[in-house]
Amino acid sequence: MKNLFFFIFLSASLISCKNDAKSNNVDEEAEMTSEEKMPENPTTAEAIAYANGFENWDDVSEISFTFNVDRSEQHFQRSWTWMPKEDKVKMVSEKDTVNYARTKMDSTIQKADAGFINDKYWLLAPFNLMWDEGTTFSEKKNVIAPISKDTLNQLTVVYSNDGGYTPGDAYDLYFGNDYKIKEWVYRKGNDSVATMATTWEDYKNYNGLEIATMHKDSTGSFKLYFTDVTVKK
Repeated sequence: MKNLFFFIFLSASLISCKNDAKSNNVDEEAEMTSEEKMPENPTTAEAIAYANGFENWDDVSEISFTFNVDRSEQHFQRSWTWMPKEDKVKMVSEKDTVNYARTKMDSTIQKADAGFINDKYWLLAPFNLMWDEGTTFSEKKNVIAPISKDTLNQLTVVYSNDGGYTPGDAYDLYFGNDYKIKEWVYRKGNDSVATMATTWEDYKNYNGLEIATMHKDSTGSFKLYFTDVTVKK
């Protein structure tokens, strides 16, 4: 179990904050959701966020979810409740229950918060395109996705070497004309070789937020998924 946690902890731990970096503008004729509040000339990052209901985020008072990982015969899970307006967090795991305010962090909370940032990133990665600072974007069109081999578009996000739990990491997001992520690749330290690649499947709508509830690797032996998701306004 310890090795499994270590693997997941390293896979996507990033600081959540506002994103100032901008990518190229999307095609005007592309299919998009949430057009009413979409910026007039949206970047690809903005289009992905709004395709997942970003315009509804300001109304969210509480979001709860259970983060699950199945790998071989091992199962890992922990549950979270986050009140974003107050930035208060509750974690419930097999061994512990932790309550804390992210505005009053200390060294005793860092391990729990690293887990929260990791799990929340998997849950809300499209929104982190808007929130995160210290990011740079690049794009490619009509590329072959690593798992499905479908022809999709690619947005690459590279994090700066300053701050965060795993600085300098990179993500390649593969998306269709609806701007929903279909697959992604995580590259630790912006390595040229993929550290992990998974699908984005089973999108479900929770009070206006579109969330991919299942992620699988190419073999299907690794599954990362969300249960008990609730969104309160």
